[in-house]
Amino acid sequence: MSAYNITKFTNPSTFILLGIPGLEEAHVWFSIPFCTLYSISILGNSTILLIVKREPALRGPMYYFLCMLAVTDLILSTCTLPKMLSIFWFNAREISFTACLTQMYFLRCSSLIESGIFVAMAFDRYVAICDPLRHSTILTNHVVAKIGLAVVLRGGLLVLPYPFLTRRWPYCRTNIISHTYCEHIAVVKLACADTRISSYYGLFVAFFVPGLDVLFIAVSYAQILRAIFILPTKNARLKTFGTCGSHLSAILAFYIPIIFSSLTYRFGHNVPLWIHVLIANFYLLVPPMLNPIIYGVRNRQLQKSLFQFITHKGI
Repeated sequence: MSAYNITKFTNPSTFILLGIPGLEEAHVWFSIPFCTLYSISILGNSTILLIVKREPALRGPMYYFLCMLAVTDLILSTCTLPKMLSIFWFNAREISFTACLTQMYFLRCSSLIESGIFVAMAFDRYVAICDPLRHSTILTNHVVAKIGLAVVLRGGLLVLPYPFLTRRWPYCRTNIISHTYCEHIAVVKLACADTRISSYYGLFVAFFVPGLDVLFIAVSYAQILRAIFILPTKNARLKTFGTCGSHLSAILAFYIPIIFSSLTYRFGHNVPLWIHVLIANFYLLVPPMLNPIIYGVRNRQLQKSLFQFITHKGI
């Protein structure tokens, strides 16, 4: 941190991202797993989009939501990982104030959209298992499009106050952010004003909104389990519940790191800063990488389509 003197200013033109504070000498080593996970994420999610686009048999609500998830994961990882790698490889720590707010917006927006997609997927599983005869009439393409639009608008509008509130604060302490990206609370803490509005609103969006999503998912699965338990045979119950395996695995991979990161950052005051940063990076790296693997491993239709695509191309 000695290379960047703390300065006093009112409207910063740039911020300085430190990367992983205290472990700057190991940045090049951290770049190896970060780059690997990012590459797998790009490859996996792009493959999902390509396979669903070219295979007519995969045109259905579950796969449309899966494509939305893949696009969201690509945005979530791409809005942060390239800048992280430039810090690790080239020590390019400066980021403009506008770029910082833009990164903050797309990061939070993508997280909320992904949470909403999981709710939509839970609803799809609920209808498919609890009312299978009406699945195609309830979840028509028109309804799926409306759900997708509602999920995107919800995320975009709820996060919109983040950059506007952050822009209005005066910054007269320092322009150094002890993080690998422009995390909302880390930026707000640099302001020299009463930022309780930003803090309270950030807490509301970070906990209450995903909390409602988790509640809706839990209610859906309570009804799903109720429907499964009344099936006549054990094999039927296992086979039906198996159709939910990918969705449940993806939910756990997404929500657990976010909850753990949020709780650690806000209440783990005795935890070293570099641990906070690594945990915060975990949910940006792992879920976008795991989601295409989870669905690719557990979904036979995707496996079959991918195999046909590979053999057709002669790879």
